[in-house]
Amino acid sequence: MNTRKIIGINLKYLRYTANKSQEEFYHNLGLSYKYLASVERGEVNITVNFLDDLAKRLNINVSDLVTFDETKVIQDKRYDSKRVEIK
Repeated sequence: MNTRKIIGINLKYLRYTANKSQEEFYHNLGLSYKYLASVERGEVNITVNFLDDLAKRLNINVSDLVTFDETKVIQDKRYDSKRVEIK
């Protein structure tokens, strides 16, 4: 699994545990939810500087974003009552 996908998995996990939509979660961090949605999907390469800034905004270590943990893989498409399980 590549690092982009791992970062996306970890971001989605953090957002789900906060019970926030992408828009709410990233807006509260002062970031573009449209851009971060593509980061969650592992579609874009982010810079090391952005990774460092993101970790600071989330109040976590960079290693928390780049380390794979299979227990953090979210299979649902939504965090709310309209959840649709990915098959």
